[in-house]
Amino acid sequence: MKKHLTIALDAMGGDQAPAVVVHGAHLARERYPDVHFVFFGRSDDVQPLLDAAPLLKKVSRFVHTDDVVQAEDKPGKALRRSRQSSMALAIESVKAGECDVAVSAGNTGALMALAKFILRTLPSIDRPALASLLPTYKGECVMLDLGANVECDASNLVEFSVMGAAFARTVLGLQRPRVGLLNIGVEELKGNEEVKEAAEILRTSDLPMEFCGFIEGNMIGAGETDVVVTDGFTGNVALKAVEGTAQLIGRLVGDAFRSSWRARLGYLLARRGMNGLRDHLDPNHHNGAVMLGLNGLVVKSHGGATVEGYATAIGVAIDMAHHNLIHLITKDLGGVAMDRQESEPLTLETDKQAESKSA
Repeated sequence: MKKHLTIALDAMGGDQAPAVVVHGAHLARERYPDVHFVFFGRSDDVQPLLDAAPLLKKVSRFVHTDDVVQAEDKPGKALRRSRQSSMALAIESVKAGECDVAVSAGNTGALMALAKFILRTLPSIDRPALASLLPTYKGECVMLDLGANVECDASNLVEFSVMGAAFARTVLGLQRPRVGLLNIGVEELKGNEEVKEAAEILRTSDLPMEFCGFIEGNMIGAGETDVVVTDGFTGNVALKAVEGTAQLIGRLVGDAFRSSWRARLGYLLARRGMNGLRDHLDPNHHNGAVMLGLNGLVVKSHGGATVEGYATAIGVAIDMAHHNLIHLITKDLGGVAMDRQESEPLTLETDKQAESKSA
């Protein structure tokens, strides 16, 4: 890792900000002692926390701002009125080259809108995508898009595949990630035309990945692939279904072990294994969604992340910056066997209106 990698932190973003942000950074500093931090937020809230953590303060800089993006703010409002917010200034520091990557646990829609507006997309990318890590039977997998693009064509799905594979190489340490397109069946004749066309392009492209064809939803948790690619509508629904299933399992297992004294005794005997299961399914151990395809690095932490979870998101940010993810994506797209055409990036209507008003 290069010395003095610098992480921009939106200190006011998240359910328990700024305490979780500062304490999470303190934990990350212990794991990555060469990393520096820049905190953006309200001095009355953040400065006392930094003063109480002298080792963290030694490798940190603080930038005061009164403006904060609220959880209920719409993306358009964030673009129009929050350009001096802690979230926006953290992203601006990446654009200016002052920081290597920005991390925020704040409003997801606002973060996506501000990041797209400030950083723009890479020249070779039509649309950015939101990617995250999910627990599987074999470890973890990358899934994208998780909501940034409701409708996608074949070229978008191919771009997502390239970006997801590059992300898996940096964060999961895989040389040739296994990539699958989420579909209603594994047969080549199934699915819509966009999915089938994307599959054909990926089969004929020279890329640092192993394309596995189509996978179904029940194969995600089995760890059949390292990267699951789909459009944002399907991906967001699948993500919520996976999270809901994990919560259901946890509640059912808890109820079962509380059902009788024999069951409680069984829990005592199986406690170590149950704790391992709980940790594997804990979203804080897989925290850190990434906006791939931007001309800069931005990580979205769960709003309700714990200190451990926020430190995990910082770790994802460090891995991306250390392995120069943007360079990998740009390089890998050169191996895609398709005619690339310039097209207008997908933005929300409110985002377009906001851009014209702020011009």
